[in-house]
Amino acid sequence: MTSPSIRAEPMGAMNEKPVMDWMLAAALVAVVAVLIRAIAFTPTEATQGLAQKIYYIHVPSALGAYVAVGLLALASLAYLWLRDVRADRLAEASAEVGIVFLSVVLATGPLWGRRIWGTWWAWWDMRLTLTLFLWFVVAAYLVLRGAIDDPGMRGRYGAVLAILGALLIPFIHLSVYLFPTLHPMPIVLKPERPSLSPEMLTTFLLSFAAFTLLVLALIRSRYRLASLGDAVRATEGAR
Repeated sequence: MTSPSIRAEPMGAMNEKPVMDWMLAAALVAVVAVLIRAIAFTPTEATQGLAQKIYYIHVPSALGAYVAVGLLALASLAYLWLRDVRADRLAEASAEVGIVFLSVVLATGPLWGRRIWGTWWAWWDMRLTLTLFLWFVVAAYLVLRGAIDDPGMRGRYGAVLAILGALLIPFIHLSVYLFPTLHPMPIVLKPERPSLSPEMLTTFLLSFAAFTLLVLALIRSRYRLASLGDAVRATEGAR
């Protein structure tokens, strides 16, 4: 049963839309296409060699994780304000996609760092450490949701944790200015022109667009799957 203080989604229309549709298919095609471009048609960086091509996965995945965690926080704020189950459902979907992309960031970063920096990890590098901390916060959010049965309490407690976790994003992004770090200063978003060659910059921008589309498509699909699950449970509970 839905708590009276929570605005439930009207029955019907929940399962009219497919879980996976053209948007997810387009995103997957775009990601594959941009990776082919990065590997086969984008020039190899002179000093880093082939290892630099991890850049076209690592950085767009990080930005995609920011998008997912940002949506998690916004949906959580909406839930605290409106108590609408749809906002809570969107928050959960965003968290699940966000932790996937944060995992990609944490997996590809050391692979690149080992080749360029000569080490897999540096705990004093705040961008690395804060990103790992954000991963744990999102993981804790998902564990919390699984540990609380009451939907209202689950939504409220999870929303507070999600909003606090999203506050890490500006510190992660600005950490190269605030703390000693192995990470370079921005090479695309800088006052003067980007440091990448036109071919590399084009590949990066295409990769950013493709990965962002994939984040949004996965969140959309996960939201629809959760809607379908809620509809099935509501139908079974009404029998």
